Amino acid sequence: MSLVERHRTGVNFTILLLAYALYLCLGAWVISVIELPYEHQLRDQLEMVRQDFLRDNLCVSNEKFDAFLSGALAAHKYGVSMFGDASGSNWDFTSSLFFTSTVLTTTGYCHNVPLSDGGKAFSLFYSALGIPTTLLLLSGLVQRVMVLVTRRPVAYLHLRWSLSKPTLAATHAACLSFIAALVLFFLPAEVFYRLEPQWSYLESLYFCFISLTTIGLGDYVPGANDGTLHKLAVTLYLLLGLVCLLVVVETFCELPQLESFCRRFYRQKKASASEPNDQEDFSSRKHDQLTEQLTFSSVSAQATIPPIVHNLPD
Repeated sequence: MSLVERHRTGVNFTILLLAYALYLCLGAWVISVIELPYEHQLRDQLEMVRQDFLRDNLCVSNEKFDAFLSGALAAHKYGVSMFGDASGSNWDFTSSLFFTSTVLTTTGYCHNVPLSDGGKAFSLFYSALGIPTTLLLLSGLVQRVMVLVTRRPVAYLHLRWSLSKPTLAATHAACLSFIAALVLFFLPAEVFYRLEPQWSYLESLYFCFISLTTIGLGDYVPGANDGTLHKLAVTLYLLLGLVCLLVVVETFCELPQLESFCRRFYRQKKASASEPNDQEDFSSRKHDQLTEQLTFSSVSAQATIPPIVHNLPD
């Protein structure tokens, strides 16, 4: 990379950094303007309820009532509520399976959290081993699915109809995004809307997006009072949905247009004398990938051709 290109990359990265900082501040300002009035309204309502309760129950002192509320809120923070089915448990097998899946996928709803020191210590070591393993597994799954749903179809259509590969890849990514949005977000949101009586459709869609993007704010957790089958279905949806979403993201990451745009912000490694040229190495890798992707198209043809037997010398 020349000195001019390196300087241009540094300028582009500085602009990107400033734009990202501005984006953070803009998001903070907008969410503050939207949410602050609701917070003040909720605080006023809670204070009115508190004063009405103390006025109607003169035998309860202000200190005891505050202590009771603090204990109830602290228990609710750990997933133990005074409402609902008192015989239910947050740590039966299906609930624990839901907990481990959210931990290993780094979703982390903060709905069920370990109560004991032993549970916290186990979660520490369990996550330290499980999260890298989960990332390795997801990476392997995504690469295998990518071959089936992205690389082979794009390569096949490129050779069959002689279409421009960048245009074809962008069209395929757009279609895949539409299908993924329908299957991963809008349709599951309709299901959650019908299964969760207290959720609106917007709240259901919000849960699907927050979950599959592994943000996991924890304000909405499905199946809190439902049976085993419902919790298992939600766990399966989260795991499979995450794989599908990563496939879509990886599809976009492999777009030539996006790769060209991202190179404006990256510093390329300077090739040493013992290393091959970057462009030649890149072209070689692309050729190997294309050869591997197109191998499937000749399998049926090869099956009809008898093998050639060479006469070996004695």
